[in-house]
Amino acid sequence: MAGPNRRAVLRGGIALGAAAAAVGGVAGIADLATASRPTAKTGTAPRIGYLPITDAAPLLVAHGQNRYAKAGVEIPRPVLFRGWESLAQAFVAGEVDVVHLLMPFALQLRYQLGAQVRMVAWNHTNGSALTVRPEINDVRQLAGTSVAIPFWWSIHNILLQRKLRAAGLTPVVRTAPSVSDGTVQLVVMAPADMVPALDTGTISGYIVADPFNAVAEVKKVGKVLWFTGDAWRDNACCVVMVRQDLIDNSPQTVQALTDGVAGAQQWINGNRPDAAKLLSGNKYMPQPLPAITKTLTRAEGDYATVLTHPQWHGERIGYTPYPFPGYTTALVEAMRGTVVDGDASFVDRLDPATVHRDLVDDRFVVNSMNTLGGPAAFGLPASLTRTEQDVLA
Repeated sequence: MAGPNRRAVLRGGIALGAAAAAVGGVAGIADLATASRPTAKTGTAPRIGYLPITDAAPLLVAHGQNRYAKAGVEIPRPVLFRGWESLAQAFVAGEVDVVHLLMPFALQLRYQLGAQVRMVAWNHTNGSALTVRPEINDVRQLAGTSVAIPFWWSIHNILLQRKLRAAGLTPVVRTAPSVSDGTVQLVVMAPADMVPALDTGTISGYIVADPFNAVAEVKKVGKVLWFTGDAWRDNACCVVMVRQDLIDNSPQTVQALTDGVAGAQQWINGNRPDAAKLLSGNKYMPQPLPAITKTLTRAEGDYATVLTHPQWHGERIGYTPYPFPGYTTALVEAMRGTVVDGDASFVDRLDPATVHRDLVDDRFVVNSMNTLGGPAAFGLPASLTRTEQDVLA
């Protein structure tokens, strides 16, 4: 698909998000593309784009600690975006070369929009939650209300819909929710808009990456009802994506990038409070330090009434770089049947068994891990295989 057509489809996605938000009384989606989009890049140094969520921490910490430069590539300060649509537009247009991206969205970019992009690593695992108004104690109380998601093609939307159905509820799009019918309206919203919308009662809850769940807790306007990591163990939400032309033209740059990301992941895992200070002190993330710190240091004991599988530690974001093939296969299968506002037919055309081989280039991250002590240094099995544990499947 040609570039202009890709942009048209992405713009259409933003328009759909705006329409859905209008139904829920929340504005601000349609202007993301122009409000957040950087100017065209100059020079040859690759640029990183990110959203201010702790999912992006490895890319940001690697920059803050000069890990990219030490690995042999100078990278300018990462560019902050407010929403996924604007980040994706800039990525597809070549205005940024490296992003952390919702993995289901990455599949949409490659297989529906034809974008020449590849996954080179996972950026994190877990790190997302369903946050609700303080008076809500059960998922069934969401009937007849609206819940915000960050993007249609996200692990958040996939797992939320499974959770709702398991509770006997039905997710709907562009339809007024009904208590008697047991329906819950889903609306796309920029993460930064979710906490104010929850506080004003525009929505009854949202499912998103931290630190926006922690912000609601710190401000006492919401509480965590459920962690995605308690449903799908160590699920990968955001992954590191690069443009194919960067791999083709400068593989040494991609290697330096993954070296920086993997090294940052390893450091974060052992220095979480310090990582929070780096993210806040360097102004990579605008949220208050207490919320960022809470995100990185969540304790199992604080969520004893929330966690069903405490041994999974789904309350805490994890940082491991290796993209497991089995997860890709399971994710493609999970995307089928997910309600979205738009054309989902591309998912039915995918062969779950072959997507990973086509989408992922793991040469670089395997090299990076080997220089840092191998898989064991990240708590991963030497075989680099695992069995997916998804209780909602």
